[in-house]
Amino acid sequence: MTHQKHFEFNAFAENTYIIYNDAKEAAIIDPGCSTPEECHKLAGFIRFERLKPLLLLNTHCHIDHVLGNHFVYKEYGLAPLLHRNELTVLHSLSTVAAFYGVEATPSPEPLRFIEEHEKIQLGDITLEVIYAPGHSPGGLCFYSANDKKLWAGDVLFRESIGRTDLPGGDYDTLEENILTKIFTLPADVEVFSGHGIPTTIGHEKKFNPFVGEARLSI
Repeated sequence: MTHQKHFEFNAFAENTYIIYNDAKEAAIIDPGCSTPEECHKLAGFIRFERLKPLLLLNTHCHIDHVLGNHFVYKEYGLAPLLHRNELTVLHSLSTVAAFYGVEATPSPEPLRFIEEHEKIQLGDITLEVIYAPGHSPGGLCFYSANDKKLWAGDVLFRESIGRTDLPGGDYDTLEENILTKIFTLPADVEVFSGHGIPTTIGHEKKFNPFVGEARLSI
């Protein structure tokens, strides 16, 4: 069985997820913890549940999603897995942090790059990698078909989508990826986004005003 814990971290109200199985094997998705208090909260949950963190997954490398990469590496020895097209974004962390006036420790280099359609195993949990750029140049989603859950990063939100005005962003690319790769998933798949509250594929196909038929009907 797949379990999940959600945290909202940093000034950007970013969603960090811990997913884990009955054997207590855990993956940390997009650690946004940016202060000692937030890092303590993340580590405290892991310690309380006696989890064994085995994977650090970055859906993409915008500042709000990687502020905790260094802490996770220092605490658990985990370097991130990400798409190769996000490497330039990862390396810009210090520059972007200075622009926003945010303190940030550079992320460790990736353990390796992951590719579209790759299957990532966390014990009995299988996560399929979906490559969906448009918000960022190497944006990924992680899909558990058995659980009917999608960790979507900033690709898709409840009745919204990721912004496309940042470097490497492109609206048409993002919409095409949502239509052809995300909206083809079953309607009852739960979507856990990088910001905001959960949604479902079916709800977004019907009501999302930024993509597909809902947009065309406005």
